[in-house]
Amino acid sequence: MEDANPKRVLHVVSAMNRGGTETLLMNVYRNLDRSKIQFDFISHRNEKCDYDDEITSLGGKIFRIQSLGQLGPAGYMKELKKVMLTNSYVAVHAHTDYQSGFPAFAAKLVGIKRRICHSHSNHFPIGNGMKEKTMLRFLQSIIKYAATDYAACSKEAALFLFGKKTIEDQKFHVLKNGIEITAFVNGDEDCNLKVKQELNIPYNAKIIGHIGTFSESKNHKFILKVLKRMVEKNNNIYVVLVGDGPLKQQIEEDAKEQGVYDHIRFLGVRGDVPRVMKAFDVFLFPSIYEGFGIVMIEAQSSGIPCVVSDGVPKSTDMGLELVSFVSLTDNLDTWTDAIDESFAKVKPLKELVLNHISKQGFDIKSNVPKWVELYE
Repeated sequence: MEDANPKRVLHVVSAMNRGGTETLLMNVYRNLDRSKIQFDFISHRNEKCDYDDEITSLGGKIFRIQSLGQLGPAGYMKELKKVMLTNSYVAVHAHTDYQSGFPAFAAKLVGIKRRICHSHSNHFPIGNGMKEKTMLRFLQSIIKYAATDYAACSKEAALFLFGKKTIEDQKFHVLKNGIEITAFVNGDEDCNLKVKQELNIPYNAKIIGHIGTFSESKNHKFILKVLKRMVEKNNNIYVVLVGDGPLKQQIEEDAKEQGVYDHIRFLGVRGDVPRVMKAFDVFLFPSIYEGFGIVMIEAQSSGIPCVVSDGVPKSTDMGLELVSFVSLTDNLDTWTDAIDESFAKVKPLKELVLNHISKQGFDIKSNVPKWVELYE
């Protein structure tokens, strides 16, 4: 039976939908001893999100407030403090990257002892001009003033948000993007054929898969260009896109304009990602930037060859000879050649996959104690 009074940690997120950060948080949450530690969440969306029901069923609370952009700094801080005073939180853990100093500052003002700012990205999406750099430095100064702990999904993400000195002094925690490895390693070996049948894709076709939010950083426009070039050579190539996001409709329209719409299956948000991923022949990930890319670990756990951009950290390669890095400045033929070569790769043995990925600390079960240690 669960303790009536477990320690509570408040996580600040954009929204608990099926993004990489949110999926990571849920992986941690499911594997916690919830009789000792409970998670609550601040969400900046009014509408119900993908993980809300599960959070409630696990004993968590969801508080909805408007975003920093909507409320302005003073209004945002006021709403944050209101939520933070509803419980005796042992820690506040902010996942809003360069804006995470504001939750840490609010937590400092109300006397919460442990204030964690967590970097999940290695890029400032607003731009790189002098004005933007000054803004980033200002936001970093709030983090430096208010946070007691710095966490990051990779060294690259830590360097971006916390600066070189923090890296040199080793004053940050790398919290690896752990997954439920067995869900991806095991599974139905006939997934490829079954999923093809469901999606009306010819049984002898090759599937290029992608999982990610339809946003600028994920570079779906580039996926369309690659597909168009590949279909010119081989009409039996299909792309499966899993996810949702602000640019989805635009990408659908672009696909029609470029004449490749019939070679794409838009699946939206899925609850059976391990199963769908098993159907991929190649995972394509041409991101402009990534803090880490948890989906890379999922793909390699599934034994899927990956063709990825140089915007993805090299640390995502698990050493299984499944990953090919290609520069976004290279021509399309370099990308299509890499995909063709990846189609021919032999899947590694399950035991080898499990061993490699577990050893490098990406099994969520070995990961959770590091999160718990941070809160204690």
